[in-house]
Amino acid sequence: MLPDYLRKEILVIGCGNVLFGDDGFGYEVIKRLEKIDLPDNVEVIDAGTGSAYYIMSLLDEESSVKKLIVVDTIDFDLPPGTLIKLGVEDLPRIGKYSFDAHDVPLAPYLIDAHKRGIEVVIIGCQGKEITCPDIKIGLSKEVEESVEKAVEMVLEEIRRR
Repeated sequence: MLPDYLRKEILVIGCGNVLFGDDGFGYEVIKRLEKIDLPDNVEVIDAGTGSAYYIMSLLDEESSVKKLIVVDTIDFDLPPGTLIKLGVEDLPRIGKYSFDAHDVPLAPYLIDAHKRGIEVVIIGCQGKEITCPDIKIGLSKEVEESVEKAVEMVLEEIRRR
């Protein structure tokens, strides 16, 4: 049986781990989106470190997902809290950055989803303090100040569909 989230047209996935400082950015964005009355064709998921599972499941031929929005912390050597929107076409050109959720490379799955006709948008926030393996709950001031703008970016992407 097809999971409910695969029956939606737009899937928003928040990646990361709240135990490691700014790595909890995706969770914070999803938490705020869950409080908003979103259209019926939208599903938001806090995927934590299991985002690869959700992205791989999009390849199911019965999936109704037409657009995937991934929200995560990035490391592009930008000022902390800087937000950037990427598409699949940007993945090969981003140099040293390999889009992954804790050593599970996501880029190949995102590219496969795109090849199957799913629009892929990545909204990333430059982290300041990723504390893994040390536990630190809570975002840095710079990243916390970017959460609401990231929510607005996600809502803008939802409206574009």
